[in-house]
Amino acid sequence: MNDLSEKEQLDEMRAWWSENGRYVITGVVLGVAIIFGWNQWRSSIQTSRIEASNLFEEVMFAVGDGDTDTAEAAAGNIYDNYEQTVYPDQTRLAMARLYMDKGRDQDAADVLRELIVVGDENEIQLVGRLRLAKVLLYQNKSDEVVELLKDRGESGFSARYSEVLGDAYAALGNFAEAQTAYLAALTENQTMRTVDNTLVQLKLNDLPDLDEMAGSAAAIEAAPAEDEVAEAPENTAEAMEEPAEPESQDDAEPDSGTQR
Repeated sequence: MNDLSEKEQLDEMRAWWSENGRYVITGVVLGVAIIFGWNQWRSSIQTSRIEASNLFEEVMFAVGDGDTDTAEAAAGNIYDNYEQTVYPDQTRLAMARLYMDKGRDQDAADVLRELIVVGDENEIQLVGRLRLAKVLLYQNKSDEVVELLKDRGESGFSARYSEVLGDAYAALGNFAEAQTAYLAALTENQTMRTVDNTLVQLKLNDLPDLDEMAGSAAAIEAAPAEDEVAEAPENTAEAMEEPAEPESQDDAEPDSGTQR
């Protein structure tokens, strides 16, 4: 009985294998292929990171040496071939620094704009936004700084943004907004110290007195009305003076030379 049961089991196994064996083999092959592909992908990613890291190191050496051509060549390679790594963002920050050192502030602004428009903002992009704002301030484009930094929300860079925003407003002559921005920087700096409180306070103290400016503006507006009042009596007096009547011809002295 037991022999028959074992034989039946073997027959069932053979039948099952005959029906499903090819699927099992296919599954094993696919599994091996997936594992091999995964390992190859990881190896490729690792290789890309190493290559990008080497290129970034080349960029940093070139930046340190002030070698613009070498830095731009390596940076272009990173931008084109390694965009999925962390190095393009870091490279843009480095290139912006090099351009500013070379007096190429517009190139610095352009490369920083490329940095802040890609994807969600990470810490490097927050740094890029701050540096772009400082470049624009250097270019006397204070209105663009305002557009870049206002209403940025809470972040670890809030105090630094507020300080530069205050600088931009002050440059534009919007002293009330500058005061608000500097006070915000001092408040936000209490949570995480990222700005120099003493320097911000000095900037705040250097702003013109807003009450005094308002009083001066009111005095200037009132000045024309006072002038008109002062001129009124003179005009009245002139109006009251009667013009001299010309002598009539009848009252003129007779000409002694006229013959009778």
